This record gives sequence, structure tokens and C-alpha cells, in this order.
Amino acid sequence: MFPSVKEALEELEIARKLNPGPWVDHSKNVGIAARNIAEKIHDMDSEKAYILGLLHDIGRRVGIVNIPRHVYEGYKYCMEKGWDEPARICMTHSYLRMQNEFSYEPETGHEKAIKDYIINCGEPNDYDKLIQLCDSLAADYGFVILEKRFVDVTRRYGIMEGYIKGWEIAFKIKEDFEERMGCSIYDVLPDIGRTTLLCPKPWKPPVNQC
Repeated sequence: MFPSVKEALEELEIARKLNPGPWVDHSKNVGIAARNIAEKIHDMDSEKAYILGLLHDIGRRVGIVNIPRHVYEGYKYCMEKGWDEPARICMTHSYLRMQNEFSYEPETGHEKAIKDYIINCGEPNDYDKLIQLCDSLAADYGFVILEKRFVDVTRRYGIMEGYIKGWEIAFKIKEDFEERMGCSIYDVLPDIGRTTLLCPKPWKPPVNQC
């Protein structure tokens, strides 16, 4: 179960007021990318893909939080709404390696909950893979090639071995979808040639003056 497009967009605008930042426009672009790719694949629902993309980062509504926390908060929020499919995407979108991400024992309660979910949720489906891919194609200012997005994220969070392994999976997902689409994913992302060449500084959250 998932909300309508109208409801998902309304949720993002509510979340923008709770936690302003470029993540909201990034989420909208993830939705657009997911919709445009899904439209080219005969057995995917492009409206569903759009909604899942819009809501993948909805856990950021609670404030400036790290990757595990926003994953867990998004899952909780969507489950409270009865939106089980967006809830799954909130969990899976940041973990391209899925079960292989967790070769360690998490320390916090929410990280343990994430590990338990990912370990037991089965193989990634087309929508898991689609939003994982589109998360790496969409900046707040538009669409970019994968390599550009990977550099942007690394500038913000630093480099870790797991990131590199995740990049390899993203390229494989890209190739698989392109084979099914019969064209490049970049062919369906509006104005990507221009926005890929933009070089804004990485966003940093405002300093709390209180």
C-alpha cells in the first residue's frame, strides 16, 4: 500500500517546513528519475515508482540525521501511515549491498532494527533497485551522471570501502535497466547534460545558534 502522488507531494512540503534543506528537491528529482525510467519498462508501474522516489528520504523530516537514522525514521513513519511499500524503500535505498552491508554488529537500537529488516527482507526487487539507482542520479539541482553523484556524496561523508562496492552495484543496476529500456538511462533524465556540469559546493546544515 502507498499514498497517491498528491499525498506524497504534500508530505514532502510538510517535511520541508520541519527540516528545510536540499533533500526535499533531491527527493522530488529521485521521483522524476524513477518515473521516467519505469515508463520505459513494460512490467513496472511508473506512478508507483514516482511515489516511492518521492518518499525514500521522508525520514529526514525529523531533522538533521545520519544515514541509519533517516532510514529508520522513514520506515517508522511510513508504517504508521500504513504505507508498507514506501516503508520498505526507506529501508533499502541506502543499502545497495543489502545483506552484505552487515558484516558487523550494530550498536544502536535503530541500526539493529535496520540490519534485522534487511537480512530478512529477501532479494531486492525492481523498485528497490530503481530507487537505489535514482538516489545516485538525482541532486537537488537536477540530474547528474553516476560518477558525479558519487563524488558529491564522498565529499560530504568521506570515503569508505563499502561505498566503492556499492558503486559497482549501482553500475550493474544501471546496465540491467538500460538493457530492459533499450536506451541509456541518461536519455530520459531532463537536462542532464547541463546539470552534470554544474559544480555547487556540498551543502552543509546551518549552525545552531542557540
